[in-house]
Amino acid sequence: MRIDKLAISSPDIPDLGDVPERFSADGGNDVPRLEITGVPEGTREVVVISHDPDAPLPNGFTHWVLYGLPPVDQTVDTAAATTGPNGAGKTGWYGPQPPQGHGRHHYYFWVYALDREVTGTPSREEFLRDYADAVIEQNRFVGHFQR
Repeated sequence: MRIDKLAISSPDIPDLGDVPERFSADGGNDVPRLEITGVPEGTREVVVISHDPDAPLPNGFTHWVLYGLPPVDQTVDTAAATTGPNGAGKTGWYGPQPPQGHGRHHYYFWVYALDREVTGTPSREEFLRDYADAVIEQNRFVGHFQR
């Protein structure tokens, strides 16, 4: 894997800042806007996964899985993406909702540039297992949330 400048960011969530309440499951569950830049040559598909490793579950909690994003710099069009299962067993964005009093959680927004396309709608764990060898480059930003 080579190191380029693939990046993911959000005008709604500052890197290492707090996720605004309106994006939480209890506060409206609004979908945050995402921007991807620096997509490397040879990319066939871009994937975005949002994950909370602090959730008190064996694999944390997956908040969002987006497949089928075009291999170009972009503002993510969630309507054009294929959504995989989140930790609630549904598709689409599931905003932060850590247990009351569980402390500050970290919400990782990962972007992956792949050299082959994803088939189906694998879970986060299945994607990491089955497509690790297809990752050309990856990066992330992190937001925080606490109830």
